[in-house]
Amino acid sequence: MRRPATLGRALIPEILPQAAADAVARGAVLLDVREPLEIATARVDGALEIPMGQIPARIEEIPTDAAILCLCHHGARSLQVAHFLHAQGYDVSNVRGGIDHWSQTVDPSIPRYV
Repeated sequence: MRRPATLGRALIPEILPQAAADAVARGAVLLDVREPLEIATARVDGALEIPMGQIPARIEEIPTDAAILCLCHHGARSLQVAHFLHAQGYDVSNVRGGIDHWSQTVDPSIPRYV
């Protein structure tokens, strides 16, 4: 299920974690924008890991030929990244509830953290 999330003027689609996992299985890219210490605590295997602050300098690492699904801890930072990528022309959605919701609904082996 996708519903738009807003920040500023653009509407960014929001996708539930299970739908995001299904989309990744079909070729979408899960972009984890959390910091390395957070990722070391709770990681989604196969995700492209680029901290939020490094996105502009490392944008060439983000594929332009696939849907990008942004993920952070709860969804706020990833929404900011999604807006930035949308402005760059990417097909992008924000994962609702972030890794916290992912660990509750998709993969309970991923630890939750504060």
